[in-house]
Amino acid sequence: MVLGIIAAVVAALGFGTASVLQARAADQTETAFSAMLQPLFLAGMALDGIGFVGTAVASRTLPLFLSGPIVSSNLVVTAVLAAVLLKVTLTRRDIVGIGVVMVALVTLALTAGSEGHDDPGPVLHWSVLGAGVALLLLGVVAAAVARPRRVAILAAMSSGILFGLMAVGIRIVDGLAPLDLGTLLTDPAAYAVLVCGPGGFYLFTVALQAGSVASAAASLAVGETVVPGVFGAVLLGDQTLPGWGALTVIAFAAAVAGAVTVAMSDGVRVAG
Repeated sequence: MVLGIIAAVVAALGFGTASVLQARAADQTETAFSAMLQPLFLAGMALDGIGFVGTAVASRTLPLFLSGPIVSSNLVVTAVLAAVLLKVTLTRRDIVGIGVVMVALVTLALTAGSEGHDDPGPVLHWSVLGAGVALLLLGVVAAAVARPRRVAILAAMSSGILFGLMAVGIRIVDGLAPLDLGTLLTDPAAYAVLVCGPGGFYLFTVALQAGSVASAAASLAVGETVVPGVFGAVLLGDQTLPGWGALTVIAFAAAVAGAVTVAMSDGVRVAG
């Protein structure tokens, strides 16, 4: 579990720093694709790559209701970086939100049991891939035809759920440990990861361009935390320590609420 927690923290640091760089790049360009060619965005993508590796390790070695909130705490990293580097003053609400996230994460770490190894079978693997493809297409279409005010929230919500599905795909994919390329390349879950990861990045970039960083980050945090957490607990067998289930649920909800609060902070806004 220690390795998984370290990996999740590294992912949060990488994603949190990357979001600052990517938001700057998106703000300086007119389209999502042109933003992706900016040096700042490319540097952010390198950090996102580190974050992806950390997420993958955490998703395979921790209950998803623990790894998800830790990774989504990248919003805390963004807010703190804004306060330190951009001289943004954090409000009392911001500080409370950060404190809630930290306490909730410690509580989750202390009450989490082992990650589950249940796998409902091929239906789940195909379902994750199908849901990822459908959601990506719907997100792209919605971003193209929706009213400007709704584009950001639709794109951000879609990207958050896609990242959540990516975490589920990473957990259930076969052929990783030990490495078996034949099994890996024939598992729909592997392709779900390839669809949901880049698709989520693209739609999040669209959300950054269309609206505030705060609303995009809040929607992203909810999707990428709640989706894998529910999947892990209901379908994959993720467990809490005996007798601590209720506290874990409360801590999970507090972590999500705290992340959304931090997402609305001036630090996250200015970083965007």
